[in-house]
Amino acid sequence: MTPDIEWHPVLASGDLERNWVTHVEHGGRAYAIYDTQTGLHASSAYCTHGGALLSDGYFDRHTIECPLHQGCFDVRTGEATGAPATRALRTVAVREHNGRIELGFPTRNPDHS
Repeated sequence: MTPDIEWHPVLASGDLERNWVTHVEHGGRAYAIYDTQTGLHASSAYCTHGGALLSDGYFDRHTIECPLHQGCFDVRTGEATGAPATRALRTVAVREHNGRIELGFPTRNPDHS
């Protein structure tokens, strides 16, 4: 069963860095939102290798390159695709809805069966 998603607005659509990476914070955590040619993707904001802020890195198509040691990640899946990064990024659901960019998190409600 697919978990229910609770959507949280984090940014006005007009404030999104088009074709690039936008840093946002929500609930005391930092996230990176990637605007790609195939849609929006989001992940935790920090590299799993060196802890650098990914929005300061180089972004091309579906790859974010860490600015510290040049480790790479596929923003669609979070998969580490280039050394020295070996651990995947935690990805987050994201959508553009009613003029806002929203991050989606599984609800904490018990199963409704």
